[in-house]
Amino acid sequence: MASPNSYKLSCSIPGHEMDVRGLAVAFFPDGAFTSVSRDRTGRVWVPNSSPDRGFTEMHCMTGHENFVSCVCIIAPSDTYPRGLIATGGNDHNICVFTLDQPQPLFTLKGHKNTVCALSSGKFGTLLSGSWDTTAKVWLNEKCMMTLQGHTAAVWAVVILPEQGLMLSGSADKTIKLWKAGRCEKTFTGHEDCVRGLAVVSDLEFLSCSNDATIRRWLVTGECVQVYYSHTNYIYSLAVFPNGQDFVSTGEDRTLRIWKQGDCQQTIRLPAQSVWCCCILPNGDIAVGASDGLIRVFTEVEDRMANPQDLQAFEDELSKTTIDPKTGDLGDIKMEDLPGREHLEEPGNRDGQTRLIKEGQNVEAYQWSVADSRWMKIGDVVGGSNQQTSKKVNYEGKEYDFVFTIDINEGGPSMKLPYNVTDDPWLTAHNFLQKNELSPMFLDQVANFIIENTKGHTLGAAAPSAADPFTGSGRYIPGAADNRAGFGADPFTGEGAYSSAASRQTSTNIYFPKTDGVTFEQANATQIMAKLKELNGGAPGEYRLSEEVLESLEKLLVSVCNPCTTEQPTTEQISLLWKTSHWPEDIVFPVLDILRLAVRHPQVNDSLCGGDADDGVALCNHLLSLMKPQGRPANQMLALRTLCNCFSGWRGRALLLAQREAVLSHAADLCSVCNKNIHIALATLVLNYAGSLHGQPDLEAKAQCLSVASAALESVQDKEAVFRLLVALGTTVASDQTAQDLAKSLGVMSQIAKYTSVTDPAKVGECCQLVLKELQ
Repeated sequence: MASPNSYKLSCSIPGHEMDVRGLAVAFFPDGAFTSVSRDRTGRVWVPNSSPDRGFTEMHCMTGHENFVSCVCIIAPSDTYPRGLIATGGNDHNICVFTLDQPQPLFTLKGHKNTVCALSSGKFGTLLSGSWDTTAKVWLNEKCMMTLQGHTAAVWAVVILPEQGLMLSGSADKTIKLWKAGRCEKTFTGHEDCVRGLAVVSDLEFLSCSNDATIRRWLVTGECVQVYYSHTNYIYSLAVFPNGQDFVSTGEDRTLRIWKQGDCQQTIRLPAQSVWCCCILPNGDIAVGASDGLIRVFTEVEDRMANPQDLQAFEDELSKTTIDPKTGDLGDIKMEDLPGREHLEEPGNRDGQTRLIKEGQNVEAYQWSVADSRWMKIGDVVGGSNQQTSKKVNYEGKEYDFVFTIDINEGGPSMKLPYNVTDDPWLTAHNFLQKNELSPMFLDQVANFIIENTKGHTLGAAAPSAADPFTGSGRYIPGAADNRAGFGADPFTGEGAYSSAASRQTSTNIYFPKTDGVTFEQANATQIMAKLKELNGGAPGEYRLSEEVLESLEKLLVSVCNPCTTEQPTTEQISLLWKTSHWPEDIVFPVLDILRLAVRHPQVNDSLCGGDADDGVALCNHLLSLMKPQGRPANQMLALRTLCNCFSGWRGRALLLAQREAVLSHAADLCSVCNKNIHIALATLVLNYAGSLHGQPDLEAKAQCLSVASAALESVQDKEAVFRLLVALGTTVASDQTAQDLAKSLGVMSQIAKYTSVTDPAKVGECCQLVLKELQ
């Protein structure tokens, strides 16, 4: 028998095909609520009168071109007496719907990245938050103002009851209070991304964070309470009508119910990510999770599911596997765990977990105050000190690792399953394709897998590591590969190293590689933020005016957004060239813009050969930044810019004409101990090799072979080695003279050591194919 204050499952609602990312109570009909999902739809659910006390889908909304991440209800008005439904998505848009049609009534455009938070206020006001680091205020289908001040994604927004006051929470770990478009106050205290906000009263609000805490704030700035109970990211909050009690959900698989300042009840779900929650008018709680289901929980006995459904829910939970790599359970030493007799002692609080040893297995139990018993919540696999071959179960299959990937300033979190016998590049490619992510992220994901599975055997726990997409959230041009969008994989496409239709045979997918490899990925917002920051301290003669900064920003946007109709102007290109001559200690963000800009045909034509002198001047300037004693960030970005010049025919012609000087300067950087520089250097050699393939220029091929051979003497990074091997293979493929030259340089004995490399496998495979070509 449930206690009066205990919530139990009322019903489970299938319908969505992917993660349920947002929930909101509807004004009409009574008792209805709205959900949105990664399946690109929004749905309205109404209570039905069936014995299972469930909900029926009343309305389905479509209109987003990618996954939908948030939803809110705009209050009824004379024009729309049943209110409106606003949804935000990964397509950067906000769609506004009525209940009369599945297509949007209108679409709000203006954000430059995913819209991940929405809140409605009086008079039809709508507040949105986006990964583009801004919040926007909308009214009557128009953007009235943009709230700028955060330095990372705005994950949460809410309009306070007092007219004109708004809150935004960000991946920069702060919360800002806005009035009339101006930031009145910044709240600090969270140690990680702020993911959710909820209004308590005119004077108080709650926030939740990736730091696994909830904070209660006064609008005057004081944090009056910190709530601890969650063990992982907290994604959402909802406040009960009494204005004091609330609920929270997160990445630790739980819904937690807080009353009188304490966590009174913990409900675990058979899904890793519990993304969202809302409190229905009758006091029940609806939650959406990564398994695509919406579940409703109630404390009213008449609305609880029947005993069979409650038992089925508990059975499903007990069969789930818990991966200790998430950190939720701490380090597990199997030899120290007690047996089943440990469950004879009652728990101290609701939600308390206890691990026991059952034979060779570890089982997890949770104490239920309502039922006065320990409930099994799953089997623990892959503990860091378990010398077993237990694996993690994900979507019905077993894996050695299931990583949580948090994209673009902290999210959205996605699961990446991996076995140590898998190819990390193919795994990364499949992950990006499944989650509809840009292939430009390929290297970042693959290298993340490689770095976090090194030296591990089956069942080993993944070490704590920075996420491959977000890192520290700062703009660091010389950081490890986690901000370069180059690829090095034969399985993927745009912006990455891809297989070419002209490959010789089906067994050689690596070379000859004749299409240029470029460095695509960048965070335009962070580049501009760093440029403006450095401009503030630049010497007077170099300081840029607001007009020039705005012009450079427009150029950056136009070259980064393939969908834009705006083209770079002659004036913008001229300003970029002039600014690229800033002092070497502050020029790196300008070089990053240059690196991206030269991919654009118009910029490529202008800087690489509109005038012959212009192209030579560009080469000479970049080479001046590549001095061995120079700054690593400048060296790397200069190399990447040269690589990207190959994307246009003028750039390719320029670099072929300047080959001797370019490759000589590049070779001087072999001795620099920086893997990003080595990867860029290897890519430059590869692009030269591709441009020379099929050409009779033996002198040029000799220099490629020479630089590749010299680089292999000092390069350690496997990705750089792989690209150099592809460059060698491309140079010697179908060219007997080049093959003879490579043999005379001792290339065969130099690369033989790589034949046995299996991590990654492509290094060993490519090496064997090069040796086969040379035999």
